[in-house]
Amino acid sequence: MTEELDLMAQDSDGGSEEVVLTPAELIDRLEQEENLRRAKKGDLKVSIHRMEMERIRYVLSSYLRCRLMKIEKFFPHILEKEKTRNEGEPSSLSPEEFAFAKEYMTNTETYLKNVALKHMPPNLQKVDLLRSVPKPDLDSYVFLRVKERQENILVEPETDEQRDYVIDLEEGSQHLIRYKTIAPLVASGAIQLI
Repeated sequence: MTEELDLMAQDSDGGSEEVVLTPAELIDRLEQEENLRRAKKGDLKVSIHRMEMERIRYVLSSYLRCRLMKIEKFFPHILEKEKTRNEGEPSSLSPEEFAFAKEYMTNTETYLKNVALKHMPPNLQKVDLLRSVPKPDLDSYVFLRVKERQENILVEPETDEQRDYVIDLEEGSQHLIRYKTIAPLVASGAIQLI
């Protein structure tokens, strides 16, 4: 159970957000464990289990807080990605996160119109949030752990003097690579961000 949570929390940034259990389901499962019911009230196992549940709650809230910060920072780009995603492709946002992003965008536009844009000349009263808000930096480097062996991964050069090269990623190995290079592998679940 704890391994499921740790894997989910490690995935929190820039990767595949597909989670088997929702945070609420995970907490419910922990609270209803048979071992906890059978243990005596003063048993050390009960207090350790409760401490573990508090740790899990903390990790989950940290994970969700991180996701909300990213949604707030890149909301127009995230919503645009959701609009352009294919019908069968899974969403990277939960329904609640999607509703939050839409509401955040509406509130931001309303605030801009009421506070600044209405005082501007008519030709400047429109703002394109997609161009105004910075895009996520896909060229940033991320730490990753390989879950499934991958061969012939093309690594782009950092400078013009260097040339492209191909690497193989062995299962269980850890690397520091530019996110753009391995983004499809993260989405497929073959690689896990750490």
